[in-house]
Amino acid sequence: MTGLGSIHRAWPVLAVGVIVLGLLFNVEIGSAVNVWLDSTAYNHCFLILPMAAFLAWQRRARLWHVPLRPTLLALPASLLLGVVWFLADRLGIMEGRQLAAVGFLQILFVSVIGFGLYRAMAAPLLYLFFLVPFGGFLVPMLQSFTTHFVVHGLDLFGIPNYNQGNIIEIPEGVFRIAEACAGLRFLIAAAAFSVFYACIIYRDVGRRVLFIVVALFVPVIANGFRALGIVWLGHVLGSAEAAATDHVLYGYLFFSIVLFLLILLGLLFRQDQMRREVQTKPAPAGPARGLVPAAVAIVLAALFPLLSGAIDRAAAATRVALPQSIPGCSPALNDSQPPELAAAGGTLRRFDCANDTLQLSLAAFPPRSDPRLIVDTERALSGRDTREAETRTLRVAQAAPQNWQLVFIQQPPSATASAIWIGGRLVQNDLHTRVKQALASLFGAHDPPLVVTLRASGPPAQAEARLAGFLASGSAISAKVALAR
Repeated sequence: MTGLGSIHRAWPVLAVGVIVLGLLFNVEIGSAVNVWLDSTAYNHCFLILPMAAFLAWQRRARLWHVPLRPTLLALPASLLLGVVWFLADRLGIMEGRQLAAVGFLQILFVSVIGFGLYRAMAAPLLYLFFLVPFGGFLVPMLQSFTTHFVVHGLDLFGIPNYNQGNIIEIPEGVFRIAEACAGLRFLIAAAAFSVFYACIIYRDVGRRVLFIVVALFVPVIANGFRALGIVWLGHVLGSAEAAATDHVLYGYLFFSIVLFLLILLGLLFRQDQMRREVQTKPAPAGPARGLVPAAVAIVLAALFPLLSGAIDRAAAATRVALPQSIPGCSPALNDSQPPELAAAGGTLRRFDCANDTLQLSLAAFPPRSDPRLIVDTERALSGRDTREAETRTLRVAQAAPQNWQLVFIQQPPSATASAIWIGGRLVQNDLHTRVKQALASLFGAHDPPLVVTLRASGPPAQAEARLAGFLASGSAISAKVALAR
């Protein structure tokens, strides 16, 4: 059997290989599905597998004249992907782990069916990378672009405005370019759609690339016009609240119109009917020995996850103690331990301070802990993972350290100052935390990682003042000193 027939001989090996990889990377898969469910920016990911299947079905005729030739030549790339996965794991970057997992799937297919058949089915196989909920790092840049777009638009319209960070104030009210308004959901969905659409109606690589580039720029610009339109509408109606009502619905309608216009634009240059697949004489097939390449690919894919698991088990076996008392504070009644933190060997202590007007939280972790656990704990304790949270720096000259991250939450109103120590030294941001802790997890460290948060309830200005006064007294830092000793 050759061509379309011979590839059927690879299905059992591919099926078993895909199942084994799914079990090996079940954490990555589960995390991706949770993001698809929780984030509107990635709900479309549930359609990626059916769309990839359609692309494969559309290209089925190409398999007729391409032989099945299993190969070992792609397997060295597994070691490189393993290093990528391991670095992403030590840095606590789940998207990197997920991208590497899809990469291992690509190597499995190449190894079992050969380079020829893989090239024939490259579009549907590479399209599987859209299963990864990737692109969250673009949100701050998109927020900044949208904010500047709106400000420049208001200036052109002659509408008085004041801008600070992502806050835009006009005489009729205040607008905030939140993460949900940054346009990420439109950009990610447009990227997935444009690649799918280009693979269907274009055959020329140049036209495909051009359409995809246009489709990526248009949603960003369109989202700027959408945000500008909402602020302008607030000016016309005389009420920011009235203009912001149902702004999410307006966004979906606006994006649907933009997407429809992109489809019409793409149809003007379509090539899907210009050439038919040529049915040539089937090429002679080489021996189909896909079992050995598949087995080697899976073994290589498992090496670094096994190493990482050994490091994590060693970390979880180490327990870190925290001080039972803090001067000027009393142990809080709601001192429950998060299951994820306890399972990883971490410890959490909460204290009520300043006559119970402040809550101090201390979280300590084994020196070789996963950086993602530390960052996620800080985000949860500080409230940064809340959708409407606003973040800036709080500088207290009398405190040590002087710079704290300050998080404001609107409902219920509160302000939280937070700081992270890795290896006994303060870290400045999430990336710094991940890098420092990745090094500590590999080479060890004497001091356990520590997260300190201090929360005050009430209006932002009053809460911030209470936080600054407490930090200036040095009481919060005594916990760190006691722990370091």
